[in-house]
Amino acid sequence: MRLLLAPMEGVADFVLRDVLTAIGGYDLAVSEFVRVSGTLLPRRMFERICPEILAGSRTAAGTPVAVQLLGSDPVLLAENAARLAALSPHGIDLNFGCPAKVVNRHGGGAMLLDRPRLLHDIAAAVRAAVPAAIPVSAKMRLGIADPSRALDCAQALADGGAQAIVVHARTREQGYRAPAHWEWVARIGDAVRVPVTANGEVWSVRDWARCRAVSAAEDVMIGRGAVSDPWLARRIRGERGTEPDERDWVELHPHLLRYWEGVQGRAAPVHACGRLKLWLGMLRRNYPAAGRLHEAVRRVVHPSRMNEELRRHGIPACDHPPSARADGPRPTSPDR
Repeated sequence: MRLLLAPMEGVADFVLRDVLTAIGGYDLAVSEFVRVSGTLLPRRMFERICPEILAGSRTAAGTPVAVQLLGSDPVLLAENAARLAALSPHGIDLNFGCPAKVVNRHGGGAMLLDRPRLLHDIAAAVRAAVPAAIPVSAKMRLGIADPSRALDCAQALADGGAQAIVVHARTREQGYRAPAHWEWVARIGDAVRVPVTANGEVWSVRDWARCRAVSAAEDVMIGRGAVSDPWLARRIRGERGTEPDERDWVELHPHLLRYWEGVQGRAAPVHACGRLKLWLGMLRRNYPAAGRLHEAVRRVVHPSRMNEELRRHGIPACDHPPSARADGPRPTSPDR
């Protein structure tokens, strides 16, 4: 049984991956997508999205990281995958699940799910361009408006050379609305001869157990559930209580500060504040104290005020500027 940390564009960047994998329980993390469109990307682009490749393609806690590519041109994706492979990522993942309009307008992400032949050609081109030692996987939804072509898409990816498939058990039009149709993961698992991982609507230990039972999948990928309860993977493994409690919130304090330090080191002050507020907003689902803190900082746009509110809520923030972490990769190397 493996637990995978999902790629979450705009949410789970390098800093949050660093924190969540430090808390523990994950066997693999997948980066936010690198958009491939019209050009051969410079090395620094891969390093910016996934700086872990500067440290053996692992987070500071040692969790392996695969890099996700998004695009629709088989040749261009293959060329970029070959360049990425030279950096020795733990794996290369192909995005056929993103429902964002700005991505779908350009024929990327979930919009490709009406074109199984193109999915096959992309998987085949990337697999041929990448050394055999680097796994190639794919993440897909069930379809655009309905799951009528889900089996065709999964078979096309597997036949093209994808060695594993993650299925986000919703359509593009469904977005992130419940429920997740885990029964379709089971159908896909019966239709292909590669490992299939279930994804979608896993917020608790109970959800994880139901997901595995309905999907018949051994492995599960967790996204928003991991962000809203950073201890979820360890709960699933029996290393924490099954439900969030006050102790978990208190023990999360140093991890919140680690994240706050990290985003200040990588973003302008107003954006750093926004990132912390985004995470607090998701933590509200499980932790009432996070909700109170989120309400207090809702209009905060400067780090000094954020630090004041953190301290007022029992989180010992410091006012000194954050320095680069000594135990994590730095996305600073020149293009090569």
